[in-house]
Amino acid sequence: MLLVIDVGNTQTVMGVYDNGNLLVSWRVSTDIRKSGDEFWVIVRNLFREAGLDTTMIDGICISSVVPPLQGALDEVCNRYFKCKPVLVEPGVKTGLSILYDNPRDVGADRIVNAVAGVSLYGGPLIIVDFGTATTFDAVSSKAQYLGGAIVPGIIISAEALFQRTAKLPRVELVAPKTVIGKDTVSSIRSGLVFGYAELVDGMVRRIKKEMEGEPKVIATGGCAGIIAEHSKEIHEVNPLLTLVGLRIIYEKNKS
Repeated sequence: MLLVIDVGNTQTVMGVYDNGNLLVSWRVSTDIRKSGDEFWVIVRNLFREAGLDTTMIDGICISSVVPPLQGALDEVCNRYFKCKPVLVEPGVKTGLSILYDNPRDVGADRIVNAVAGVSLYGGPLIIVDFGTATTFDAVSSKAQYLGGAIVPGIIISAEALFQRTAKLPRVELVAPKTVIGKDTVSSIRSGLVFGYAELVDGMVRRIKKEMEGEPKVIATGGCAGIIAEHSKEIHEVNPLLTLVGLRIIYEKNKS
């Protein structure tokens, strides 16, 4: 079985594949203070709750944008799983042509999403990932990673609003009934949900003008479903896109 791990700035997503089939996936908070032993306890308990045996893992693939956690991840892989992981880093086989000025600057998660997108949907593609940052990634019909854009994520935008103002409350991220809010909470929700949906649609339209063909727009990440419901440009939501990409990259590099 294959364990795939995507370490983001806010959340870490993990999944277990058996012969290409995703058996289970988990989403936990990313904490750079955790040691390898502490991370192992979390993983072991998740496996137990799912009725899985950690000794069945014979392959691991990891993408991470949090370098301080790499030591803990290495310890878990080598000490507990006794398995050398495939790391998504420069030199790994992806099947993509990276047309960034400096390919090393592209976040591992963005490459993984692009790999999965090409495999599942073909090209051209625009992938919108709603994570700590919201990223837009453009992929051509020739499996060329063209680049993209990065904006502050919706959750950190909401937190900044709460922390930087004296009277505005922290709110749950749900769409209000109307755009015109009748109270403070619904006004904030309107700005966050509808405002972000317009931001996404506007960025996608601008990106499309610089691409050939008619790109399909795929959304992923924790808040994808909330925003996609109010977006005119997003065609499909795939919350597990990154896990698919990790599985594909592992298959390309497992030898």
